[in-house]
Amino acid sequence: MFFQLRTACNRYNHPLLKANEMWTSPEFDPKKKVVILATGWTTTVNETDTIDVFAKAYACRGDVNFVAIDAGSFVDTLYTWSAFNTEELGMHIAKGLEQLEKIVPLENIHLIGHSLGAHIMGAAARYFYDSTGKLIPRVTGLDPAKPCFNEGEALSGLMRGDAKFIDVIHSNSGVLGKRNPTGDVDFYPGGLDPLPPGCISVTCAHARAWEYFAETIYPGNENNFMGARCTSLTRLRENKCPKQNVPMGYAAPTNVKGSYFMEVKGEAPFGMGGDKKRMLANEQCGACPNATKS
Repeated sequence: MFFQLRTACNRYNHPLLKANEMWTSPEFDPKKKVVILATGWTTTVNETDTIDVFAKAYACRGDVNFVAIDAGSFVDTLYTWSAFNTEELGMHIAKGLEQLEKIVPLENIHLIGHSLGAHIMGAAARYFYDSTGKLIPRVTGLDPAKPCFNEGEALSGLMRGDAKFIDVIHSNSGVLGKRNPTGDVDFYPGGLDPLPPGCISVTCAHARAWEYFAETIYPGNENNFMGARCTSLTRLRENKCPKQNVPMGYAAPTNVKGSYFMEVKGEAPFGMGGDKKRMLANEQCGACPNATKS
């Protein structure tokens, strides 16, 4: 398994159990924040749009070391086996985080996981706490996987208390993704419908969570998705929810609690506060300037 450090133009692989090689490499800037992303089932760092999109967005922002987890061989098998591997993966990642904390302030570390990756990062945060007595400041779960992680089953998955702050985005509620609140704050863009606007398949819906978050990473997009604390989208539309709106995604405030709902659009930019001109202006931001156009 590997950590892969991404820059605008390059990828640097380092073994998961030799994380110190990455954290002390010249390509890694200890003065910057660190975001580590774990994707879901049957994806690897070289074969998924998720990581490419996140890498580009964080490169545009410019103040982050963006690292992806290549856990492909551990979560590229029968789904049930993959699910049970999340705990072991989390344990190995936690060991790498212990080395990282020696050179980067703990408050600068943010773990993000999509689908099974959300549970991997929850396990990583738990194992890190078990060995150090310290809580990771933030873990973001992007449509945490539902199968094998239900109440009463052997795997607990990402849960409130794994980190100081857990924010979760649900986009395929009750099918591929969990429906019930699992974080300090749970966002339901498009409501509890398992198919958000613009999606006609569960795979499209499951991917929306990371697409929504990635949209908010770009400067100027932090408030694209503003949610209200509520119990359903219907009540929100009937103006029966408090008016306290908070941003979902990159700029989610770490002091909010509860479930938040919001409307979304069926095509990018997905956030109601999104702007197509701003999206077009960001198309080249974070891209490798030396990349050849096909």
